[in-house]
Amino acid sequence: MEFLQELGISAKNDGASTGTRWYRTRDQGTLEVVSPVDGKQIATVRLASENDYERILDASTTAFAEWQRVPAPARGEIVRKIGQELRRHKGALGSLVSYEMGKSLQEGKGEVQEMIDICDFAVGQSRQLYGFTMASERAQHRMYDQYHPLGVVGIISAFNFPVAVWAWNAMVATICGNTSLWKPSSKAPLCAIAVQNILARVIEENQLPEGLFNLLVGPGTSIGEQLLNDRRVPLISLTGSSKVGRHGAQVIAGRFGKAILELGGNNAIILTANADLTMALPAIIFGAVGTAGQRCTTTRRLIIHDSIYARVRKNLVTAYQGLKIGNPLDEKNHVGPLIDQEAVISFQQTLAQVSKEGGTIIYGGQTLTGKGYESGCYVVPTLVEAQNQYPAVQKETFAPILYLIRYSGPIDNAIQLHNDVAQGLSSAVFTDNLQEAEEFISATGSDCGIANINIGTSGAEIGGAFGGEKETGGGREAGSDAWKAYMRRQTNTINYGKTLPLAQGIKFDLD
Repeated sequence: MEFLQELGISAKNDGASTGTRWYRTRDQGTLEVVSPVDGKQIATVRLASENDYERILDASTTAFAEWQRVPAPARGEIVRKIGQELRRHKGALGSLVSYEMGKSLQEGKGEVQEMIDICDFAVGQSRQLYGFTMASERAQHRMYDQYHPLGVVGIISAFNFPVAVWAWNAMVATICGNTSLWKPSSKAPLCAIAVQNILARVIEENQLPEGLFNLLVGPGTSIGEQLLNDRRVPLISLTGSSKVGRHGAQVIAGRFGKAILELGGNNAIILTANADLTMALPAIIFGAVGTAGQRCTTTRRLIIHDSIYARVRKNLVTAYQGLKIGNPLDEKNHVGPLIDQEAVISFQQTLAQVSKEGGTIIYGGQTLTGKGYESGCYVVPTLVEAQNQYPAVQKETFAPILYLIRYSGPIDNAIQLHNDVAQGLSSAVFTDNLQEAEEFISATGSDCGIANINIGTSGAEIGGAFGGEKETGGGREAGSDAWKAYMRRQTNTINYGKTLPLAQGIKFDLD
């Protein structure tokens, strides 16, 4: 495939790099990367060793000593050039994302556009790493706070967004003066290797230090645990399940490190009696079936007012019947495959569970086989009538399953159902009633980190801080003031007078 050649992906690839230098480890085994699109092997990756980790961390630490001294706007200029390089390879990298992970080509290209957008955002942010001046209670004193680089930032990303999540973290960390060490998902490592090849061109052309951008492909049980436990890595951004995040948070906290956690979601859309259903329908469907239900912001619950329930149910079944399922590189298709057979089994098990609990499958649920579905990873997006308290509904299943849940009475009843899950990432309400909209985003409304009015749960812009509450982890990435997480905060007090008054009026005379 031409896009593999353009991105420097060969039949055999190394899995450890400090930028332009690759470590050719041979004794840790290889990872066979198989596409969920057609079940064919794309390439292999030689796994990194613990010795590779040490060499790469040494390089990253050395690079940090140099990089933190570079003025922030100059760091932003490098990020601008990375954005330019990503623009040149948007088509190829988007195709690889689609082929290796399985999301539609439009979504693959959209993910690369997110990388470009965060580069643009970070360039501007590089001139706005601001602090605040505060009034001192002491005469001839000035107080202010400022932010300094942290050091090496660890980035552990998930398969469903194999490049964008790295960029959200790495580009902001870079303009803040940090170096980064990326451990991608073993389910989508080729995308990370391709990005590293793109970065290498910028590193060479600008004579940047080796170790500024680092990559390690290896098992979580070895490389991942090394990273979590390493006191030399002050911050780790971890994207994954709530289970993985809970373990990571405990390990990082045990060494007093900082963590940005982007974990599970169980996102809902509320349709009130005042909803514009014509506008709501495409948002619901994209939210539920985009990336084959494998987004952390996927719409998993639809909380519908009794008065419109029958109409919504009918419209959804009709719309789902028109979905085209198949090769995601064909832009005519809406839905691609799940990532692997394990995901298919989880899909099947969840449907069996919710059926036992009292749920009713009203559309979908099949696993597709035959021509065009040889990988065995294609499933039919599914609609299930259920109740919010069912254990199957309470958990996050990374698959295109949408639960239809009724409510009656005021929006407060819907919000209560909405908030009654362990996760708290993204949420939305469709209503043309101002009071309902304001109630949803009030302090007594949605308990999620993202709350939308008349748009869906999926497809956040990079300008806002991304993240959630409860078992979603509480972290924030991308826009707004999320940059502060990648820096250490310092309060400074300057005495420009000739006396030494103490705070709180304390007297300490030595006469």
